[in-house]
Amino acid sequence: MQMRLGRHTFGPDDTVMMAIVNRTRDSFYDRGATFDDGPAQERVHRVVHEGAEMIDIGGVRAGYGEQVDAAEEIRRVAPFVAWVRETYPGVVVSVDTWRSEVAREVCRAGADVLNDAWGGHDPALVEVAAEHDAAVICTHTGGLAPRTDPYRIEYDDVVADAIAETTRLAERALAAGVARESIVIDPAHDFGKNTFHSLEITRRLGEMVATGWPVLVSLSNKDFVGETLDLPTQQRLTGTLAATAICALAGARIYRVHEVVETRETVDMAWSIAGRRLPRRAIRGIQ
Repeated sequence: MQMRLGRHTFGPDDTVMMAIVNRTRDSFYDRGATFDDGPAQERVHRVVHEGAEMIDIGGVRAGYGEQVDAAEEIRRVAPFVAWVRETYPGVVVSVDTWRSEVAREVCRAGADVLNDAWGGHDPALVEVAAEHDAAVICTHTGGLAPRTDPYRIEYDDVVADAIAETTRLAERALAAGVARESIVIDPAHDFGKNTFHSLEITRRLGEMVATGWPVLVSLSNKDFVGETLDLPTQQRLTGTLAATAICALAGARIYRVHEVVETRETVDMAWSIAGRRLPRRAIRGIQ
């Protein structure tokens, strides 16, 4: 399936590196390293140079933390979206938000994608996406309210639940007027899930890919990796790349990442093994 992310189009065998830029003081991974404009701009320059096709900008930490109202979220992200749009017109600009009022402002500033991180909590968000011809990412969060950590959450079948919820949200976005090729689904590892749930989602990701909707995975340095290997946040790269390879083999299209180069090489290798991508050079046994 072809993907159209705002003004950018990707073929059915294209994969996309979505580099994370957090405009927060309390992000779990970088601890606020890109809260200020200067470091955030440097991060964008670096990841674009490393080959990221997409920048995902967030103004509110996903979990518990500092309270951030809509006006403050807009202040943190909308001007930065405008800067990225002007500086790198060939890069897809995404904003991680669940609020329609924030979505409207960032679309006006030039955002191509609304990454609805809390699974349709604000139903008007997809209407904003349709109004601005933006793409939308539909996530599975187990019905939790924004910024809520899971506690003893249970599913009869977590993969079936993720498929049912994300495809329902996708159909709702389609009905609201979002173009079919501009709708992506995300099982949302760790969101509304314990470690066993996220491992099962990874193992069975091919079932989500089989729905026909493009699949995004956000695996980078997540808790399910850390708990599986008993490693702190800054030591989870190898585990992240192992999970990435499994998802790439299954056919995930978009990878939300902290480490662009390592993830790109992992995904390219897995897609070549799967027969979806030719090696860049293949002279062994020929010359």
